Amino acid sequence: MNCKLLLFDLDGTLLRTDKTISAHTLEVLQKCRSKGILIGVCTSRSEKNSMKFISELCPDIIISSAGALVKSDGRYIYKAEFSVEETMNMIETVRKICGDDCEITIDTADEHYWNYKIAPQKQDASWGDSIYTDFSDFSKAALKMCVEIFDDTAAEKMKSALTDCDCVRFSDGFWYKFTKKSATKENAILKLCSKRNISTENIIAFGDDFADMGMLRLCGTGIAMGNAIEEVKSAADLTIGSNDNEGIAEYLTKAFIY
Repeated sequence: MNCKLLLFDLDGTLLRTDKTISAHTLEVLQKCRSKGILIGVCTSRSEKNSMKFISELCPDIIISSAGALVKSDGRYIYKAEFSVEETMNMIETVRKICGDDCEITIDTADEHYWNYKIAPQKQDASWGDSIYTDFSDFSKAALKMCVEIFDDTAAEKMKSALTDCDCVRFSDGFWYKFTKKSATKENAILKLCSKRNISTENIIAFGDDFADMGMLRLCGTGIAMGNAIEEVKSAADLTIGSNDNEGIAEYLTKAFIY
């Protein structure tokens, strides 16, 4: 198997349910790296909210904010950003359709902003530093906006109103992500491949949720976790063990270590 890059989604994939990476998985990844294989993450989290795991992994590649930002060997090589005016208009549209009290998060290139009723760190200690704002006078360029939308009709109205956005729902709740139309995980991988002279055929990608489906179809080998939703399993080349049962470590050990 001529693999040049292992690319991992974080939540539900490389991370266990308790939001940690097992010591065994880290050990196996280090062995893969010693064989000349690059390690990368491809996550819907912002880079800021991934720092705990980035410091553990020291990845060669970081694709964050669902494909809106790409970093290779410590340098940013791609950014798909809404202008300040576009970001303000998106917030205004959200509030018109979903109400003034709807919960919103926004990733910028440097920070993660939120207006949750409960601080995100209390729900997930791994979330890292985030900044509270009521978004009433928000004037920063966004990479990604997420909105909690409980009503399917409102979600469809949002998709129709924000025609310049790629919209994907997260399967574990009522959150929808909005990025630039071009900001998907698969498009970010194509940008990366162009810069690093890597073929998609030489990438093994791992995922579990809707936002991972394009990535798994694009890469040479697309792998669904055992805990993945059925749509992801159907899009993948194979399904391995779950994120809580060393699925990744077991697969990589068989493929590359022994």
